[in-house]
Amino acid sequence: MDNGTEKISILKLSERGGSSIEDVVAKEFPLTIILNNQELVTLLCSPTNLKYLAVGFLFSEGLLKSKDESKKILVDDRRGVVRVETEGDEELAGHALFKRFITSGCGRGVSFYSAADAQGQVRVESRLEISTLEVLALVNEFQHHSQIYRATGGVHSAALCDTTNIIVFSEDIGRHNAIDKIFGECLLNDITTDDHIIITSGRISSEILLKVARRNVPIIVSKSAPTSLGVRLADDLGLTLVGFVRGKRMNVYTHAGRIATDGK
Repeated sequence: MDNGTEKISILKLSERGGSSIEDVVAKEFPLTIILNNQELVTLLCSPTNLKYLAVGFLFSEGLLKSKDESKKILVDDRRGVVRVETEGDEELAGHALFKRFITSGCGRGVSFYSAADAQGQVRVESRLEISTLEVLALVNEFQHHSQIYRATGGVHSAALCDTTNIIVFSEDIGRHNAIDKIFGECLLNDITTDDHIIITSGRISSEILLKVARRNVPIIVSKSAPTSLGVRLADDLGLTLVGFVRGKRMNVYTHAGRIATDGK
């Protein structure tokens, strides 16, 4: 199995001179998703868990509603193609018929839904609570979980957690892809996301927030920052948004009632 890294020769320079050494970098891989024989999108990603990525992406974009809808999933790791056939085998909507080539997700990533989808998204209702100490402990474990990041410094991570444990973990060069891999694995392996927590290493922007809301996850945590629209959507959709979790501090931007500050 591909571990998502590659060794290369580099010239390392300092004020004292230079030397030729071997370094490890994160692999970048084009993955084309074909839905019902229609070429939908090419994602630039890490070459791991491609089946989970394809299914998670299709679910996040509203093109796959449940595991039962998928009739066949074929993965060609060598060519970088995942073919998904659904029970209805329906034609894609006109706005999705053209192929899109997507960068690794440092910007907006890709989306086939519009702003109207956010308005139609059901609010997340949950009584889940987590203490500040539990958030800090989870993020600490999360940061030590990423083998590819420790080796290369070149990937994002995401995890589905309960209040004390990491349940599903994923890495990818794209922050969107890492989350889609989580949700694809959950969908295919019948892992519930209700009353759980998503941790991400990346910026929480509006489309990341919508991905999480679609899976009815009430709390999203990041060691990075949110965007203004991400904060507004979290507030509107009932999600607790926690950012800048670093050291023993964090910022709670929305629905702070789910974060217990007494450490219990």
